[in-house]
Amino acid sequence: MGRYVIRRLLQAIPVLLGATILIYCLVFLLPGDPIQALAGEKKADPNITAILREQYHLNDPLYMRYWYYISGVLTGDFGTDFTGRPVAEIMSETFPVTLNLATLAFLIEAVVGIIAGVFAALGRGKFLDNVVLLSTLLLVSVPVFVLGNVLQLVLGVKWAVAPISYDSEDMTTLILPAVVLASASLAYITRLTRTSMMETMRADYVRTATAKGLSRSRVIVRHALRNALIPIVTFLGVDLGALMGGAIITERIFNIPGIGGTLYQAVYLRQGTTVVSIVTVLVLVYIVANLIVDLLYAVLDPRIRYA
Repeated sequence: MGRYVIRRLLQAIPVLLGATILIYCLVFLLPGDPIQALAGEKKADPNITAILREQYHLNDPLYMRYWYYISGVLTGDFGTDFTGRPVAEIMSETFPVTLNLATLAFLIEAVVGIIAGVFAALGRGKFLDNVVLLSTLLLVSVPVFVLGNVLQLVLGVKWAVAPISYDSEDMTTLILPAVVLASASLAYITRLTRTSMMETMRADYVRTATAKGLSRSRVIVRHALRNALIPIVTFLGVDLGALMGGAIITERIFNIPGIGGTLYQAVYLRQGTTVVSIVTVLVLVYIVANLIVDLLYAVLDPRIRYA
């Protein structure tokens, strides 16, 4: 197991380098002057522009600029944006907010989705199954920005049962945004669980366990659900990174100062170093999440072993 983890971590190095190179090239090869983007519609002062271009190595070849950036990252220095603020400081303020939001959304979609999918599979074709299928279809069909605004209006303004804006002193203000963020993934998890459970319940080992006289609850939890969770865990592992990267719309709707809004502003203002740094951290989240998923396979299915 230890050798497998080390090998996977070593394999993550070229993935991380490739992702940073690709994003860096996409950001800094775009036409236009990032210094002028800071000035907006006004023309930037030529003297200030020259100083900033020299300070941020914008006159150097692209490969040299990438070398300066990646050398700093390896020492924990993510550079500074064009306002002179360290990117690491920006991420340290906004990343925990998005991490809390994504974690809560992850728990909601995992717990609610798996439970709803199991009950739908056990009552296939009945009323509860039809309700689950219709509700998940609705969640998939409604865009996040529409659902967010509707819930904000109905639950926050009309009924006043949920806060409509973020408050750093009150973590309950993240519940409604987390529900909105988890909505689409919740529908996929529910349907995936339903399908996986129905296939597992027809397996020979489940029929054998039932024939042995085991209780229905033990057959469902110990034999059927445990094996049905493998594709679900795969989806959840990938989705954790997607939740953090896809929180831009949700954070803007609920005025949450997270990494999504920071990334949006950085793209809009052409803050290339900030964009690449945030994406680098998100790639790391994907890599770690996928490694955890692979290790969980061996826990769920004893037949899976890693050399």
